[in-house]
Amino acid sequence: MTTTHDLIEGIASGNFLSLARALTLVENEMAGSDQLLRTLHVRKEVKVIGITGPPGAGKSTLVNALIDRFIQDDLKVAVLAVDPTSPFNFGSLLGDRIRMTRHFNNPSVFIRSLATRGSVGGLSAKIIEMTDVLRASTFDHIIIETVGVGQSEIEIAGLADQTIVVLVPEGGDEIQHIKSGLMEIADAFVVNKSDREGSDSFANGLIKMLHGKTGIIPVIKTIANKGEGIDKLVEWINTDSESNSRKPYLYAEKAYKLIQNNRMKEISKSDLLRQVTLKSSEPGFNIYRFIDHYMRSFHDLN
Repeated sequence: MTTTHDLIEGIASGNFLSLARALTLVENEMAGSDQLLRTLHVRKEVKVIGITGPPGAGKSTLVNALIDRFIQDDLKVAVLAVDPTSPFNFGSLLGDRIRMTRHFNNPSVFIRSLATRGSVGGLSAKIIEMTDVLRASTFDHIIIETVGVGQSEIEIAGLADQTIVVLVPEGGDEIQHIKSGLMEIADAFVVNKSDREGSDSFANGLIKMLHGKTGIIPVIKTIANKGEGIDKLVEWINTDSESNSRKPYLYAEKAYKLIQNNRMKEISKSDLLRQVTLKSSEPGFNIYRFIDHYMRSFHDLN
């Protein structure tokens, strides 16, 4: 039987089997996961890069291109690709791993897909802990690709050292993007598929709207499926030092999410669905009274 000490040693040495076992323990809150997390030596110097943006912007393709570039520089990279969970059957396709198949057998690349499991912010409820497991290993960079849910996708700013928002020229006018929460979380913008018509005016419009913002937020044009613009993006990733000033915010946000998730971990969405199905057909059903009753019953049982 693999002990916590064995897993810790395996993680620290970069053993992928140990990493996979540890991530499964943590993601599913299995026995020993708490002890594992409290024993980890998390390497603070490992940069966490968040890739976010609306669906269809080419986030997975951009992640693939970044992996290629990091491999060329003899760097080790881990990827956590988050896929949405269906609100109806609570299942998830976990399709990002399918799109990254060419990296599966590379000893310098570790890819893990996970489901949001009801989290509404574009991330998974256990993403913080799983990221820390990876940061305790031998990786140079960790990339987190979110599900691309638009305005609610703000949580990534509380986890990543650098947040890259990926947009496309035809994704809507700049005003709409300015209004969305994505504008508030970006450390850099990538205008992907920039070989398409209107990319220059779209990028220039972004630059004008960002003028006067605190700090310098770069706008980088890429054609990820051809590898164009990736060198410039990697140069920014390697030279940007603004993330250090955000460390207290990042830690406070992580602590808040961990406390929130811990208090909610006993709440089962499938049980909620079962109870709502039973009660909602009753005359005079009221969701607020239902919640009061459900929470009282939950606390009585616990």
